[in-house]
Amino acid sequence: MTFLRHTASHLAKDLRLEWRSREAINGVLFFALLVVIVVSLAFDPTSNPTLAREIAGGILWIAILFASITALNGSWLREQRNGVLDAQRLAPSAPSALFLGKVLANFLFVSVVELVLAPVFAVFYNLHPLGDTRLLALILPLGTWALVVNGTFFAALSLRARSRELLLPLLLLPVILPALLGSIQATAGVLTAELDAGYINFWIRALLAYDIIFTTVSLLLFGVVLNAE
Repeated sequence: MTFLRHTASHLAKDLRLEWRSREAINGVLFFALLVVIVVSLAFDPTSNPTLAREIAGGILWIAILFASITALNGSWLREQRNGVLDAQRLAPSAPSALFLGKVLANFLFVSVVELVLAPVFAVFYNLHPLGDTRLLALILPLGTWALVVNGTFFAALSLRARSRELLLPLLLLPVILPALLGSIQATAGVLTAELDAGYINFWIRALLAYDIIFTTVSLLLFGVVLNAE
């Protein structure tokens, strides 16, 4: 219970800071909307609905990925100000509680952006999904968690680097590629209905396994990253 209480404290602190500044949500939302709008201007989705459904999944996840990197890069800068991160090292709570609270906060920020982005995305690309859209309620959270848990970990790992803005994408993109591929394939399968339910369920199970593995590894290794000099 102590671990959960410490995690909730870190989560509440990040939510309060974001409520006051709205830096992360505004930055991610602006960048994601910009990607969606610019790509929609490159072709006319209304002229070819089939093509729009085929590429919409990839565009959506690419927009979420690159927009989230902006927020993840700054997620630990708040802790670094005024020596807060040094104080966290001396706190009696487990380092993994700090990490999990940060991951949950980032997950909520990105999820809020996805909720705002979804109707805009559907309008700009004139989307009429042919598959079971209820599966998106599993695909989007699983893919988002994979992105956020790895992004938060590597953002902490690159915190002391001079070019941390460049280092995070270099570390994150190769690791997140399998989850990104699964998210795109599953989303495209729902939008186009060209994949059977078993194939989509395979990608959902793969995303779940990916999330469990990388969440466990990140929780176990974060103490080393936090206390590294």
